[in-house]
Amino acid sequence: MQPDTLDDAVARIYAHAGQRVVLATPLGLGKPHRLLNALYARARDDATLGLHIMTALSLGPPAPGPGLEGRFLRPFLARHFGEDFPALDYVRDRARDALPANVEVEEFYMQSGGLLGSTQAQSEYASLNYTHVARDVAARAPNVVVQKVAREPGGTRLSLSCNPDLTFDLLDAIAARGGARPLMVAEIDPGLPWIDGPCAVDADFFDLVLALPDPAPPLFALPRQPVSDTDYAIGLYASTLVRDGGTLQIGIGALADALAHALVLRHTRNADYRAVLEALAPGLADSALVRGIGGVDPFEQGLFGASEMVNDGFRVLAEAGVLRRRVVDDIRVMRRINRGEANHEDRLLLEREGRWLDGAFYLGSRDLYDWLRRCGERECSGLRMTRVTEINQLYGDEALEREQRVHARFFNTCMLMTALGAATSDALEDGRVVSGVGGQYNFVAMAHALEDARSVLMFRATRTSGGRTESSVRWNYGHTTIPRHLRDIAVTEYGIADLRGARDADCVEAMLAIADARFGEALVAEARKARKLRARARLPDIRGNTPERLAARLRPFRDAGLLPDYPVGSDFTPVEQRLLRALAWLRARTAGRSDRLRTAWRAWRRGPASDDAEAMARMGLERPAGLRERLDASLVALALEAVSGNE
Repeated sequence: MQPDTLDDAVARIYAHAGQRVVLATPLGLGKPHRLLNALYARARDDATLGLHIMTALSLGPPAPGPGLEGRFLRPFLARHFGEDFPALDYVRDRARDALPANVEVEEFYMQSGGLLGSTQAQSEYASLNYTHVARDVAARAPNVVVQKVAREPGGTRLSLSCNPDLTFDLLDAIAARGGARPLMVAEIDPGLPWIDGPCAVDADFFDLVLALPDPAPPLFALPRQPVSDTDYAIGLYASTLVRDGGTLQIGIGALADALAHALVLRHTRNADYRAVLEALAPGLADSALVRGIGGVDPFEQGLFGASEMVNDGFRVLAEAGVLRRRVVDDIRVMRRINRGEANHEDRLLLEREGRWLDGAFYLGSRDLYDWLRRCGERECSGLRMTRVTEINQLYGDEALEREQRVHARFFNTCMLMTALGAATSDALEDGRVVSGVGGQYNFVAMAHALEDARSVLMFRATRTSGGRTESSVRWNYGHTTIPRHLRDIAVTEYGIADLRGARDADCVEAMLAIADARFGEALVAEARKARKLRARARLPDIRGNTPERLAARLRPFRDAGLLPDYPVGSDFTPVEQRLLRALAWLRARTAGRSDRLRTAWRAWRRGPASDDAEAMARMGLERPAGLRERLDASLVALALEAVSGNE
């Protein structure tokens, strides 16, 4: 049934649900913003109605802050998202604790770090493994599901496209409880890529179908962030742990981009790749760890991707020919392939029906969405979007999945780890949630369940906040996402720690070896106090674990263009990229009060003149008026000069 207008759809939804709409909607890209805003507005304006939204990752364009950040962001956001992007109104209101009393918003994963100050968001957060979400949402008896979909080109079917992750599992869980099937509402977005396969349904799967106008507002695209020396070092180390012919899962962000780029270098420019590795960590390529579980050679068999999230990293891996090991849903064929006994019919089946990437949702750049549109065509037919329970766990046809996921490597990011191998990825010591556990625990547990799999947790060795730098290798921390008994492999910019099955003393020594040199003595003292080091332990020499030493090792490869700032593409213009480097330099030198005063005085003495007139004009500071603008212009000019190497 197709309602005539958005208001008509809202009226039918409330008529179906009665006075209280209990609504489930997908995480990330799959939310129909226009419909959600209309439903929220109706409840906000009528206190007799109730609205309970259950979802995750409610994305919206960032709000420009004051000062130089705002000067940079406002023109970029207008260009990248469009002036009329339909931001979610409940996101804006919840961030300032302004949701009305008759509206609840419950999420199991939040935009990273964006809601630490919101009581409404923190108190209504549900801590769930991704694979448990459908079960627990079903227990809340949703009466409406709303979802963005794609329409089949030249046909009538609809595709859940970006988000088949939970919808099918949710309906099954509701039916298993004997509950009533919720009203299914779809909004067709003409810009959403058509993906066939298990995520495609007949049009009557939905009870109401809305269509966005064509052209519709652009899809929400995550701005790609620059990759630092620290990120590249982590990605390079991690890339040596991947076995040819294996299975790959990666997350999102700069560390995932660095890992994907390192794997592309390994495959397409192997001599250069080995040169970077040797400069970063002499002898690593021939170490027992790398020879035992990974490798540094190009990929002859290629990799199969099995990841809850499809992102730009998978796009570049597919385009480079790394992602090409195919699997089929026939256990006999998979067994013959894995034993090297495949026959002609098996190879034909692989070519015809084989998949090189399974995903549950996708989110990324406009380049990713363009690639996915091409993946709806025959040449990219190896992509399947499916339920998250078919990705994040082995239950079901476990024997088949074990044959498909050989030599699996699950790469995830955490915020910090303890010296005994526990990891913190989603919340602070006081319990406030930064993001959510999502599927991380699922993948760590699966790495221990699969015979030849490994879990790799990547994190930066230090973190700086408010002008204070702290170690990310801690003795203890008040919140744990991954318990120490599931410790496996940890990677920082200073190396790899193999923790699987390790005794506590060995674990402490391995984590010490990948810690920043500035914090080694304090870590050793804590370990000795807790009696976790042997009396005559030979501790690793970590004096070289410094940002300066790391930068020096990678600088020749940075200068040669082998390690670009944006390895999977950029959403910023060249002048904006220069400004981002300058603003990052400035942020690092104005974190503390004394640093701010020192840098401001240095900039004021230097003055606002700059050789980079284009950058100054982009910031609107080419002709500064008044003391505030003159100081801002002087700060930007100083930073541009510093990052250009003219200091």
